[in-house]
Amino acid sequence: MKAMTRNMTIALTLLALTGCGSMTHRERDTVVGAGVGAAAGAAITGDVGGAVGGGIVGGVIGNQVGKH
Repeated sequence: MKAMTRNMTIALTLLALTGCGSMTHRERDTVVGAGVGAAAGAAITGDVGGAVGGGIVGGVIGNQVGKH
């Protein structure tokens, strides 16, 4: 189950990044932050809840980094 969660997180991150061509810098940072956060959350906790929480936190951090 851990491998499936990790692989799905990676696949969804790559899918999200393919649509970044027309995004602003801030939007792109938000998506990348969410992807990295989801991957880290899944790796740390080993479950889907950790991936969701990590994605939310990573998205917020990425959005704030993209402000400047």
